Amino acid sequence: MADKRRYSFIEVKRSKGGVRSARIALAALVCFAVCVAVSFAMKGSAGPYIGALSFSGMLLSLYGFYVGMRSFEEKEVSPTWSVIGAIASGVVAVGYLTLFLTGIG
Repeated sequence: MADKRRYSFIEVKRSKGGVRSARIALAALVCFAVCVAVSFAMKGSAGPYIGALSFSGMLLSLYGFYVGMRSFEEKEVSPTWSVIGAIASGVVAVGYLTLFLTGIG
């Protein structure tokens, strides 16, 4: 019996919002790493500038999560970058929340 499945080799475009969300997540992750490194190097007395930078990074990661979730609505695009961007931004946002709740930032 013949195989009824049909394979399509049409190239599917990347989600623009998903790629944007992944880039925002990367920027927020770099900001997170810098804030944590400076805070540990200064033994917790980094001052208000690092606090403001980490708060801005958290807002950036929340925005990246929002952009990633909105990018699922794009038509005829691959959702791979949307998934990567939304999950990465969400993980970074949880990292920032943990940082704020423990009082390091």
